[in-house]
Amino acid sequence: MTPRDASDDSSRWSDLDRPPLNAAALRRGLVRDGGLWSEVDLVQRTGSTNSDLVARAAQGRAAEGAVLVAEEQTSGRGRLDRQWTAPARSGLFFSVLLNPAEVPVARWGWLPLLTGVAVATGLSRAAGVDTALKWPNDLLVTVGGEERKAGGILAERAGDDGVVVGVGINVTLREQELPVPQAGSLALAGAVTTDRDPLLRAVLRSLEDWYGRWRAAGGDPAVSGLQETYAAGCATLGRTVRAELPGERSVVGEAVAVDGDGRLVLATDEGVQEPVGAGDIVHVRPA
Repeated sequence: MTPRDASDDSSRWSDLDRPPLNAAALRRGLVRDGGLWSEVDLVQRTGSTNSDLVARAAQGRAAEGAVLVAEEQTSGRGRLDRQWTAPARSGLFFSVLLNPAEVPVARWGWLPLLTGVAVATGLSRAAGVDTALKWPNDLLVTVGGEERKAGGILAERAGDDGVVVGVGINVTLREQELPVPQAGSLALAGAVTTDRDPLLRAVLRSLEDWYGRWRAAGGDPAVSGLQETYAAGCATLGRTVRAELPGERSVVGEAVAVDGDGRLVLATDEGVQEPVGAGDIVHVRPA
């Protein structure tokens, strides 16, 4: 599917609770000399901003710091090939291109966790909503005393030296629009603002800050403060969880730590500490 420029949508004011983003204003607020963000491109509708930006990088049409934002995604993807869809202008759907060449590739696995910390930090400041992270990269908010997923992150390699990180956040999604009962949005969580412009700016500025710290530390999660901050905001730690692993294997245990490789460490009833690097995590009981 070919992306269309956001200005092409003649019905963009059809939902006054969901005004369009302003590409020129975003560029003025985010692109600066010496900063990370090199360009901000806004399209009205596309299949997946991640797929688009990976393709642009492969064609040499995107440099580090490129940001691609869509008002609507028709084929948004999450972890484990799950689909992510939402009404137009109801959320923030964007991808960024990063080239952490000075960081050992073995530490690049921290990028989705870093993005989770940045998103949670930015939204907490700008939207006034308490957020938490479900390992490895789901954003949780509280709606009616219940934890619900309001966002997710997906990182993909782009060539030999790049990583595209995609973020999807439900902002104004209404109860009747939720794809599943476990979903939520910033609006349902009582956000003080649902204006997507300052929310996006806050998230990208937070991401620039955390990425800079991590890169300056050579990707070391302890030296950069990333490991400690992620653990402090991780709702998975301290809970009994079930890890659904590749090969139809599952492990149940208490999530006790996030190790230096970004893996979730489970303490099982057999007295074994097992690190989990991939798989689906189910929270079995509340903290």
